[in-house]
Amino acid sequence: MTEVLLAVGTQKGLFVGRSSDRAGWTFTGPHFAMNAVYSVAVDRRGGRVRLLAGADSSHWGPSVWWSDDLGGSWQEPARPAVRFPERTGASLERVWQLRPAGEESPGVVYAGTQPAALFRSDDRGESFSLVESLWDHPQRSEWNAGFGGQGLHTVLTDPRDTQALTVAVSTGGVYRTKDGGATWTPSNSGIRAEFLPDHYPEFGQCVHKVARDAADPDRLYLQNHGGVYRSDDDGLSWTDVGAGLPAVFGFGLATHPRDGGTAYLFPLDADYARLPVDNRCRIFRTRDAGTSWQPLSAGLPEEPHYGVVLRDALCTDDADPAGVYFGNRNGEVYGSADEGDTWTQIASHLPDVLCVRAAALG
Repeated sequence: MTEVLLAVGTQKGLFVGRSSDRAGWTFTGPHFAMNAVYSVAVDRRGGRVRLLAGADSSHWGPSVWWSDDLGGSWQEPARPAVRFPERTGASLERVWQLRPAGEESPGVVYAGTQPAALFRSDDRGESFSLVESLWDHPQRSEWNAGFGGQGLHTVLTDPRDTQALTVAVSTGGVYRTKDGGATWTPSNSGIRAEFLPDHYPEFGQCVHKVARDAADPDRLYLQNHGGVYRSDDDGLSWTDVGAGLPAVFGFGLATHPRDGGTAYLFPLDADYARLPVDNRCRIFRTRDAGTSWQPLSAGLPEEPHYGVVLRDALCTDDADPAGVYFGNRNGEVYGSADEGDTWTQIASHLPDVLCVRAAALG
């Protein structure tokens, strides 16, 4: 069995776990104690493993750190890695997302921030520059803030095209570029914004998360503020696939690393009742691209449960069979080594879990 790394960002630091069998785990941490860690990335390109963490100190402010020894030591640049140009009049509040590009772009890492903006690094996350074309988009001034602030929380690269990128903003919606970021187009056709007078606007939806299908790069899945959607044309149009779910509000969304049509969600009652549906701890899985959904709960708590899973606190690894992981605001982390069929508790009594990332190291 290949060793798996599991990085858990919490409200009060980062915990780094390792396991050779995905049954027993050894954790170190908290790294960045008393820092809220909203974003983590595991970059394995070029045969080297680099961990990246977006740590937010209430005293010193947000920063991006990196480690080349699996969390044994951490480096921070002398100047802030993510910094808004003076002409924008903006200052960084939080790094919501860290996303390494593919093998064909070995040094490129993207960061999504609050206020909603996209930054690009060409040195594996040691320094970033603002993608000014998106910041200067004429629609940006009309984006609003979600309940947790205005954040660019999703960045998807395209394995077929280094010039293609998809991002999502709460509250702005999905935007796509096909020319390396020179121009951006809103891509929200079919996504409902129930809180706006026009329920199907060109932009302004409160998208919570987007993930790409492993087998079909044109297929995307989307968890909206109120709805679950699929696109079969790389985001040009979206179809509601929420039928069969007990609720369509939620945050976390992940796809299987290899199997097409397989995705995972953690539904919540509604925006006004952010609790697990029926107070039950359950992951829902589709294996037919959202045509049907099945609840997964074997090994999860059977008693009433109130832990909420946030947008980056649900993920998969790329081992075989694939592992699935989620953490909640109760400070619990659960994992499955058989693609969601059965679950075990990996950690408990942590601070609020904000994000979870897993990757096979071998």
